[in-house]
Amino acid sequence: MTQLSQAPEASGIAARRHFVLNDSATEIPGLRRTQQLGQDWRTRYARILFVGDFLVLMVALGAAQVVRFGVSPEPRVDGPHISYLALGAILVGVWWTSLQIHQTRKLRVVGHGAEEYRRVVASSCRAFAVLAVLGVALEINASRLYLVIAFALGLLLLLLERKVARVWLSRARSRGRAMTKVLVIGGERSAGQVARWFSTHVDAGYRVSGVWIPDGAMPEADRLDTGPSEVPVMSSLVEFADALSVSGARAVVVTDTEHLGHESLQDLTWRLEGTGIDLLLSPNVLDVASSRLTLDDVSGMPLLHLSEPQYSGAGRLGKTLFDRIGACLLIVVLGPLLIATALAVKLTSVGPVFYRQERVGQGGQAFGMMKFRSMRVGADAELESLLAAEGKSLAELPKLTRDPRVTRVGAFIRRFSIDEVPQLFNVLKGDMSLVGPRPQRDFEVEQYDHVATRRLTVRPGMTGLWQVSGRSDLSYDEAIRLDVHYVENWSITSDLMILWRTVRAVVASDGAY
Repeated sequence: MTQLSQAPEASGIAARRHFVLNDSATEIPGLRRTQQLGQDWRTRYARILFVGDFLVLMVALGAAQVVRFGVSPEPRVDGPHISYLALGAILVGVWWTSLQIHQTRKLRVVGHGAEEYRRVVASSCRAFAVLAVLGVALEINASRLYLVIAFALGLLLLLLERKVARVWLSRARSRGRAMTKVLVIGGERSAGQVARWFSTHVDAGYRVSGVWIPDGAMPEADRLDTGPSEVPVMSSLVEFADALSVSGARAVVVTDTEHLGHESLQDLTWRLEGTGIDLLLSPNVLDVASSRLTLDDVSGMPLLHLSEPQYSGAGRLGKTLFDRIGACLLIVVLGPLLIATALAVKLTSVGPVFYRQERVGQGGQAFGMMKFRSMRVGADAELESLLAAEGKSLAELPKLTRDPRVTRVGAFIRRFSIDEVPQLFNVLKGDMSLVGPRPQRDFEVEQYDHVATRRLTVRPGMTGLWQVSGRSDLSYDEAIRLDVHYVENWSITSDLMILWRTVRAVVASDGAY
């Protein structure tokens, strides 16, 4: 049972400040027990990475020695009188320590996003840079082939290990485990936004378990619907310590600092000191990559600097080279598949092998997008009536769940997205990119508002963020939101992750029809 305390007769920030200060001397009931329960999965996951990194590096260095020198008697390094076994042990120690120094096992970065992988790569490169300097200084003439194999294999296995651990964590979170309970402090509207955001992004590992509004007035409702469940909403008539106890929170998210004021926010940090409960401030900025956010100290006042959207980077030389070289390599590798598919299309149905459709590209310029023909001739004229039969319209991203126009070969190549492989030639030509917003038709672009129009600031892609986030199963608004997020937060790392997720989605034929 939650105990209510009598609210003091005060108003404004001064009153709100009093509620937190009133709490500051009291022990939070049941906090130690909550900490122990909340840290179970954290401790276990940290140990998995702690031990897993060490074992992976041992395997990588051992394999590098076997590949380079075989299983012959233990080879020795030129220069200092040490064996490659000892050198490998030194490499493992330095590399493993570098992973720790770069906080690659920090629970705030593991489990979701690209930051964990970025830190693993950066720490690995810097570890070998340090070793190279030490090698020159100590005149250690180790085999370059051995070092190259060790670095490549070690980095690959580290990334694979982190991916396996992430899959385990994601599955646990999808079942409601390994989650961090959150108490949200702020207004009802902002608290609702944060709660719903966490409920739709389960991989982030946060679940709102309570809302505390530091105002004397009672909230409009005593429960907040977060989607999967309802959580209690409490006013400052409930002591802060009791709100923490009721919610069982391991983290506190402040969504509206105006409800607390500067001094009460400082008091809150003191109140949580030593409890192991994380304090996070939400700037109420969604769909913005962390790489665009920097914290600046302006005369003692912390200000969050939001950089301009990154879509200009998507048109630079690096992105262009990445696309052209990648397209060339893929055409060579997939050459046999292209020939076999062309023969299958030609021999099983009447009509041309390729289908060219006008799409809208960067800056609103039209271009002809190539695909293997997967439908009967004249299929475009039937689209509107078939969409109407399914209750859809041309105003949205039109894709039929059951499409009678698709040929037998077409159904197979569409299932695994083989029909889209010829778009590699569009990439070579410069009309498209390997990754980007999906190119749309003119009647779709005519429906764009000022938000959706931002999709046209970059070259369209063969695959994109919304395709790997649900492909055909997403709503129109969600697809547009994901495309705009990609455009404004572009990076080469995100392109690589999307390409990897595309391969997985295609193999699983997830969301394609």
